[in-house]
Amino acid sequence: MQQISKRVQALAPSQTLAMSQKSQELKAQGVDVINLSVGEPDFFTPDFIKEAAKKAIDDNFSFYTPVPGYLSLRKAISEKLKRENGLDFAPEQIVVSNGAKQSLCNVILTVVNPGDEVVIPTPAWVSYVEMVNLAEGKSVLVPATIEQNFKITPAQLREALTERTKIVLFCSPSNPTGSVYSREELQALVEVLSDYPDVLVLSDEIYEHINFTGSFTSLASFPAIADRTCIVNGVSKAYAMTGWRIGYLAAPLWLAKATNKLQSQYTSGASSIAQKAAEAAYTGPQDCVEDMRKAFERRRDLVVGLAKAIPGLGVNTPEGAFYLFPEVSSYFGKRCGDRVIENDADLAMYLLEEGHVATVAGSAFCCPGYIRLSYATSDDNICEAMRRIAEALAKLI
Repeated sequence: MQQISKRVQALAPSQTLAMSQKSQELKAQGVDVINLSVGEPDFFTPDFIKEAAKKAIDDNFSFYTPVPGYLSLRKAISEKLKRENGLDFAPEQIVVSNGAKQSLCNVILTVVNPGDEVVIPTPAWVSYVEMVNLAEGKSVLVPATIEQNFKITPAQLREALTERTKIVLFCSPSNPTGSVYSREELQALVEVLSDYPDVLVLSDEIYEHINFTGSFTSLASFPAIADRTCIVNGVSKAYAMTGWRIGYLAAPLWLAKATNKLQSQYTSGASSIAQKAAEAAYTGPQDCVEDMRKAFERRRDLVVGLAKAIPGLGVNTPEGAFYLFPEVSSYFGKRCGDRVIENDADLAMYLLEEGHVATVAGSAFCCPGYIRLSYATSDDNICEAMRRIAEALAKLI
């Protein structure tokens, strides 16, 4: 007898992972697929970080870790936040988790009661809405189009806030659009939030270092909301450590304690070896971060140029992360043989099966009419993928 809880039945599977799995299945059948669906750096973890992990094994870091993470790692994160962001978070305000995804979910499950509202600017990462669903909350989506560079306005934010709002969730640089809010743009949003003192601000800053604007502003740096802002970050993107599964939250002490309590009951502490590797990442040389950022910026310029040359794609220039989010609705209603493209999901599947390029439909990010391409791959792969996409789209009439 199979009895699945309503909680799990209500969850949607991750469409990014589903598309990646579909591309892997085609590869296993011998199809040459270029995977632009997964948000994962293609670089290897820097050697000095790997050496720290090896040393941790030799030094017998093989026992259970403290639930919020090793104190040495939390101190390293505290120092990073002070050094790079000008923020004062004591180690006691930091909780290390199994990836930034868990950190985000920890906060949402800790704060949101059934019926509470979470304001989410869209396009938004696929898991935000599902995390709110898991907490039995209600997502209030605030749409921003390509004409706005996918950034919401203060007026939009004010209209979305109600007495039921519990959290406002921001992501800058953004997944899936690569948009980056400037300090001035954030200041304007903070002025709105100042009128809602009971609303928690949850800032997903995992792409902080993959930023082409020359500066990064954390929402926690604004005094008006500093005491109710929780930032989430980690090592996966900046240090090419996706598989190590180390993220963290830095929060008001009351929230850090509460998330620590929650985490103690369902995962406990993160991997001992991965934590020591993360500690080395934060305390070691940082040139690797800049080297990878430069590579991503070069790839950004390459993919934007190639995409703009394809008729029918609406393309802006992302300012961070490693995603392009082109508008594709001009292809809706077109066909290739008996195949009709009705929506972005149809187009993404068509590009996979006809062009052998894996992308993700914009509807997965609460933004139908677009597709997401990850350019976290080699220049050669980008050039070939865009050639295939152009060729496949040209067949649609």
